[in-house]
Amino acid sequence: MDAISVIRTKRDRGELTPEQIDWVIDAYTRGEVADEQMSALAMAILLNGMNRAEIARWTAAMIASGERMDFSSLSRPTADKHSTGGVGDKITLPLAPLVAACGAAVPQLSGRGLGHTGGTLDKLESIPGWRALLSNEEMLHVLDTTGAVICAAGDGLAPADKKLYALRDVTGTVEAIPLIASSIMSKKIAEGTGSLVLDVKVGSGAFMKNIEDARELASTMVGLGTDHGVRTVALLTDMSTPLGLTAGNALEVRESVEVLAGGGPADVVELTVALAREMLDAAGIKDADPAKALADGSAMDVWRRMIAAQGGDPDAELPVARERHVVTAAESGVLTRLDAYGVGVAAWRLGAGRARKEDPVQAGAGVELHAKPGDTVTAGQPLMTLHTDTPEKFDYALKSLEGAWDIAPTGTAFTPHPIVLDRIA
Repeated sequence: MDAISVIRTKRDRGELTPEQIDWVIDAYTRGEVADEQMSALAMAILLNGMNRAEIARWTAAMIASGERMDFSSLSRPTADKHSTGGVGDKITLPLAPLVAACGAAVPQLSGRGLGHTGGTLDKLESIPGWRALLSNEEMLHVLDTTGAVICAAGDGLAPADKKLYALRDVTGTVEAIPLIASSIMSKKIAEGTGSLVLDVKVGSGAFMKNIEDARELASTMVGLGTDHGVRTVALLTDMSTPLGLTAGNALEVRESVEVLAGGGPADVVELTVALAREMLDAAGIKDADPAKALADGSAMDVWRRMIAAQGGDPDAELPVARERHVVTAAESGVLTRLDAYGVGVAAWRLGAGRARKEDPVQAGAGVELHAKPGDTVTAGQPLMTLHTDTPEKFDYALKSLEGAWDIAPTGTAFTPHPIVLDRIA
């Protein structure tokens, strides 16, 4: 085998053989295939696609590059969830303890934010003492004793994906559906969960801007999970407007705790409960009511135990940014649009996200919303508050918000987007 012949096959719209796929993934992981060669192959895949057999073999080769976890010793069925990323998407934080409170074990391997989309680990690291890096033994212990764990994937889990993801991010090939699907599913299958629910975001704040692309990605991932014996379901959910009222690390943790306490924004609660029901059904748990577990405090109890088990203090004060800037409405009327992408970029520019994986983030930075589409606003009323430790970033963040919302005359009828757009199983 050689890299050039593999690249030429896909460049010329041919189908890669199983042997070619196995070799190129293994050789790239070992360093025999150079970054520039894998970059060329990734671009050929972006432009010419892969069929289901190629994607399945590519995913299997990524899984085979590392270890596979085993949760068979647990007394509960396992269920996991993955979101393709959005703005204000803090759903994992209340969801994992909620599903655990209903009887499933939730081994949630999460990632960090990059660009305008937030990362679950960055959010949780705003809690004093909390740590994302656990050994496999520590992860299993937390899962066994609390019912849920949220942590970083270890270096031994699909190392080929870790290397390829970093390359895709700097070569303009992140959007390739075969590579997105195999990246997500290789980690989730290697993780060893028995069932998986996918939250595939659609809209301006998501990687998938239109529902056709989102449906293709969801169908591909559901097929991959099914082929590998993992019961997999996908929900397509709206990401044209930010979820909840916050985008930023500590801001989103605070809002998640409100949800666990029985309050919080209605859209966050609705999606959390909808995903919880899907996860419980996929795990074979039919008699639990996640809405009740939110209301009676049992999900909050699991949250507190889970945070403490990973070194965090669930009672500690969360970081607050030193500087604030209030953005007000220029006119009165009905807020009819609030662009998720604009808000996400603003939060990123304020310091809540990173441009490169090694960049630090500000725990208190982000955007706090005071109105959502459908709300009536008056001229001079605060629409949002920007938070940062570095006030020189305000002007840069404000540029991303230019044209990010529409206000129609008072009395204008408004029909909200449904949160759940479709279900694929």
